[in-house]
Order: sequence, then C-alpha cells, then structure tokens
Amino acid sequence: MFGHTNEPVTLSRDVRAVIIPAGEELLLKEGTSGFITQALGGSFTVYVEGNLFRIPGTDADALGKEPTPPPVVPDNPTDADVEAVIWEQLKTCYDPEIPVNIVDLGLVYRCEVKPDTNGDRSVEVDMTLTAPGCGMGDILIADAQEKIAIIPTVSDVRVELVFDPPWNQAMMSEEARLQTGMM
Repeated sequence: MFGHTNEPVTLSRDVRAVIIPAGEELLLKEGTSGFITQALGGSFTVYVEGNLFRIPGTDADALGKEPTPPPVVPDNPTDADVEAVIWEQLKTCYDPEIPVNIVDLGLVYRCEVKPDTNGDRSVEVDMTLTAPGCGMGDILIADAQEKIAIIPTVSDVRVELVFDPPWNQAMMSEEARLQTGMM
C-alpha cells in the first residue's frame, strides 16, 4: 500500500501515542519494538503488538528520525502568502489509516485568514471526516491546528469539525482517487 514502509523500530524513549482508530492516547515505553507502517507529513503510524499507533513528528526522535522543520513565510508576508503556507501545512496532515493528505482527500472545506490589529493573523478552518464516527477526528483537528499555529504571524487558529456537506469520494482530488484506487 502507498505510504507504508514496514521499517522495524525500537523506541529510544517513552513516547505518547494515539491508538488508531479509537483516538485514545497512551504511553509507549522505551524499548518497545514495532514497525513504522506509514511516515507521512511528519507523523508516523507504528504497528506494535497487533495495534496501530500514531506518533507525532515532534516525537520523531523516539523513533530515531529527525523532526520536520517548521514552515517559513516570505518577509512581510501578505494574507495570501500566509494562506498558501497554511494549505501546504494542511497537506502534511494525514489520516493515519489512509496514505493521502486531508486536502487531497477533500476534507478541508474552508480556510480563512483574517488580519489582526497587531499585524498577526487569525485563521479559521472548516474540515470534515471521511466518516462521522471516526475516532481520529480530534487527532486530525489537533494536527491541523498545531501545523497552522507554528506558521510565523499566525496568532490564533480555530479548526472546526463540520459534517455539512457530508464528505464523499467525489471530493477527493484526482491524484488521491488514483492513489487509493477509487477512480
């Protein structure tokens, strides 16, 4: 399957992880062995003892990997410059079970950049899930918020989960449909 590496790994330290698809956080202990099954967008899906876990890129060192560098914006960026970086950051957010980013999956419905009086910006994003009952919803929202919040000049981020209109496969980019075989 695209995006899967099946690379063996042993944790070099304790690390917080989220069990997929339940979305519950727990601690994986130093010395735990498993396999990295997906390494996309700076986060990792790891298979350990029959379960899948998501480990954020900020904890890449526990897997012996380098953390992803923060995004950059041009000097004196316009709102359009910042919005372009936001969309690139959102393209680094992956559903841990589907090796396609949330933008190409068609999960992001709206991204609005608003200038603040102090020269910073607030950002509002509306997104959905492929299935309303997905236990990873809060994790995907947090991932999107974190990746937007580290963009220079962004001071406030609100990511709202919406279900109208309901997501369907037609919302996926052509590339995403090809990757997943949903043509």
